[in-house]
Amino acid sequence: MANTSRQFEAFARKRGLPVLIVCAGEQNSTQTNGSVTRLTFRRGPIGFPLDKKHFFDLAFWRHYAAIEKAVIRFAPDLVHVTGPSDVGQLGTLLARRLHIPLAASWHTNLHEYAERRGLAVLPFLPSSLKTKIGAAIRNCSLSALMWFYGLAEILFAPNPELIELLAKGTGKSVWPMHRGVDTDLFSPARRDRKGGDSVIGFVGRLTVEKSIRLLADIERDLEAKGVANVRLSIVGQGSEEEWLKANLRRADFAGVLTGEPLARAYANMDAFVFPSRTDTFGNVVLEALASGVPAIVTDSGGPQFIIRSGETGFVAGSAEEFVSHIRFLAENPERLQAMREAARADALKASWDKIFEGLYEQYERESRETLAERRRQAKFRPQASVATSRLG
Repeated sequence: MANTSRQFEAFARKRGLPVLIVCAGEQNSTQTNGSVTRLTFRRGPIGFPLDKKHFFDLAFWRHYAAIEKAVIRFAPDLVHVTGPSDVGQLGTLLARRLHIPLAASWHTNLHEYAERRGLAVLPFLPSSLKTKIGAAIRNCSLSALMWFYGLAEILFAPNPELIELLAKGTGKSVWPMHRGVDTDLFSPARRDRKGGDSVIGFVGRLTVEKSIRLLADIERDLEAKGVANVRLSIVGQGSEEEWLKANLRRADFAGVLTGEPLARAYANMDAFVFPSRTDTFGNVVLEALASGVPAIVTDSGGPQFIIRSGETGFVAGSAEEFVSHIRFLAENPERLQAMREAARADALKASWDKIFEGLYEQYERESRETLAERRRQAKFRPQASVATSRLG
């Protein structure tokens, strides 16, 4: 979500499209860069951590008056929230109170995250009871999410499974919102590794919902089959990092990388493994493909829709299948090279500009239709403070 937001901001600035971004951070600030204004409001201590970098502020509502004033002054045609975060909840309330059409996009399978994190603190329970509790957590969380997204007039989701889920749960039309990739930054040209062991890579948060412990199963199975010339390159941080360091024998931990160091890390991989079953899209998979690295992903979630199995990567249903595909690539260098080239070619078609151009087309059409419907129902009273042609 953060990467998509950064790309959206760059697109709006490049096209001169007026956008007001409201977000949370460590201190209050206002930044204007071209047509984009970013307002940051400080999160306080009353809340709970989501991971090492993310926090939910239960008292973020204290900023309501200041944000409402800024939104009225900006006078948007549309408000877009990226989920039920502390900022997203406040933005939803503002849109409804000010009678501004509301768009909402699905970026994270929060119901699955809730299930996995909930069960992670209950390891002592018998498996049958954990299954029931996990299902209850997932279903309750999903019901709450559907209620939240049902408040919006315009809905977006990143893959066919989620489009169907959201449409069924809200009874509304849902439009695709895919992802792009910077193919200048992420490129095979950044590869500077010469020979040595095969490098299998992972990039992302090292957390339970990413099913990151499967990497230990993969390493163990490779060793059991006599495959000793493989090393793991792990980029990221999270609560599972110490467990991985204690349970992986042939792994290098790079921590968090960005920019060119991250691009080099990708390019120096021979294959990319992504064991997560909860990702809605998988930007890191697309970044790997752009770097000329075939990706092996699970048969659940969004990444399976990014690759062409057997051509730019593989879809695996178990640790054994991950190992089988890794061995295939290690033992067939000519096939690996062909898949590297196909992966790069596919990534070159993923343009952020095309994605956001399509997003704006939906903004304009749906906001016009929403306003027209409200006027027909006599439920909408235009306010001079929000009646401009600007999109926010």
